[in-house]
Amino acid sequence: MKKQKLELTWIGKEKRPRLEPRILIEDKTLSYRAEADAPVDNGETLDLFTEKEAGANPAFDDNILIQGDNLLALKALEQRYAGKVKCVFIDPPYNTGSAFTHYDDGLEHSMWLSLIRDRLELIKNLMAEDGSLWITIDDNECHYLKVVCDEVFGRGNFVANAIWQKKYSPQNDAKWLSDNHDHILIYAKNKKSWRPNLLPRSEAMNKRYKNPDNDPRGAWKPADLSVKTYSASNDYHITTPSGRTINPPKSRCWAISKTRLMELNADNRIWFGKSGNNVPSLKKFLTEVKAGSTTTTIWTYQEVGHNQEAKKEIKKFDENIVFDTPKPEKLMERVITLATSPGDLILDSFAGSGTTGAVAHKMGRRWIMVELGEHCHTHIVPRLQKVINGEDRGGISKAVNWQGGGGFRYYRLATSLLKKDTWGNWVINPEYNAEMLAEAMCKHMGYTYAPSQSHFWQHGFASENNYIYVTTGTLSNAQLQVISHEVGDNSLLICCKGFIAKADEFPNLSLKKIPQAVLHKCEWDQDDYSFNINVLPEEDDDEDGNADV
Repeated sequence: MKKQKLELTWIGKEKRPRLEPRILIEDKTLSYRAEADAPVDNGETLDLFTEKEAGANPAFDDNILIQGDNLLALKALEQRYAGKVKCVFIDPPYNTGSAFTHYDDGLEHSMWLSLIRDRLELIKNLMAEDGSLWITIDDNECHYLKVVCDEVFGRGNFVANAIWQKKYSPQNDAKWLSDNHDHILIYAKNKKSWRPNLLPRSEAMNKRYKNPDNDPRGAWKPADLSVKTYSASNDYHITTPSGRTINPPKSRCWAISKTRLMELNADNRIWFGKSGNNVPSLKKFLTEVKAGSTTTTIWTYQEVGHNQEAKKEIKKFDENIVFDTPKPEKLMERVITLATSPGDLILDSFAGSGTTGAVAHKMGRRWIMVELGEHCHTHIVPRLQKVINGEDRGGISKAVNWQGGGGFRYYRLATSLLKKDTWGNWVINPEYNAEMLAEAMCKHMGYTYAPSQSHFWQHGFASENNYIYVTTGTLSNAQLQVISHEVGDNSLLICCKGFIAKADEFPNLSLKKIPQAVLHKCEWDQDDYSFNINVLPEEDDDEDGNADV
């Protein structure tokens, strides 16, 4: 009997946005680097990010902060970063309270599911094959989100549900139970090729190792020599050095054969206690254990911090900006440690207060953050500037010995390429200059934007011999003949306002008119795909667990 595939259904699930792949425009007044002239430019100019700039200074160019709708931003990143992001951390709106005004609860829930599903699908495209996704969420949507993630990533790629203790004391005014934890859903792009890193061994772990017999191999700790899985061949008695006869505990047997026991004993790896009369144990040397420890799925506030600790970290940068549920730097350090190595790329498309980028920066990772709100430049930028200048001594700075350095580029999403004119016709947005138009058309037509310094007709490439040329002019037959001659054995896609020639007259040229060439590729002039959620801030708890009134 064929198994029926079970899926979560909701109102409007079948609808999907036809996203416009926007270009990103750099605001050099907000981009920042650690060099002598810290701001990149004191002027008001905006500049496009081009491929030739990438890699010039990885600590600067590879860190990106984008202000704009995060769904459009994810689409904008897709062409350049598909398959390159090692770790995605997102802290989406939790859909608590009355999330969507004017709609009933059922539709509110459905809208939330659609909004998160659309983002997850783009996130999956951006993730590396050995990448992972970490989502913080509370009980309101966690279990529905789990099913949506199963559909997008495949149920087999679910890794774990970690529990973060976000509050350290109970809420005495809770009507039912005090909500003291959040969930962290963890998915791999491909679970077969992803493994978490080990956590660094703590001093407390190492202190468990002693050396009571002055073994030259160093400190060790005793390990149980018996196991539950019964084997008759390993059920034998052992005579201790003092002459005592010992059998394995009832319903258990020894973990090793009698022959192996004798080999280990000869190597001074079996411990019978100082008197030689104790139940035998196996000596596990500190020098032979793993360099780190495997993490559990319960994360206490003592290990990774709590909401109040995070709020204190945020207030150091701006007393006037309050985030309801910020994430502590130690929590992000845990995620980044498990999911990445130095130099890896991390994405957070719900940047909030900018904790992900700040911690990633201090830990030597590259990062991309997206945030729609004004605090993108009023809070996140100043916070990152302090990190880069080495002035941020809070959070994990001391633990990782952060001294400053690096930088980032600040981008805004460009407006839509096409706008309707007075008569309702789609035309090229007058805000687009020639460079912006060329880059936008490269995205739409699947070309990499890379303007040539020697050939005016090379604005980008799709392969070694396949180029694109974008112009708002109308090209005559004579002009096309000249271009065709220069192109030679290569092939060239020309996107122009019009042309006076037969479309197939030049074998090495393909002619497309703007805007007709892209008119049906996506939905135009749609700027807001945001989570329009109005959530009342949670009441702060004092140290005694009493809610502030």
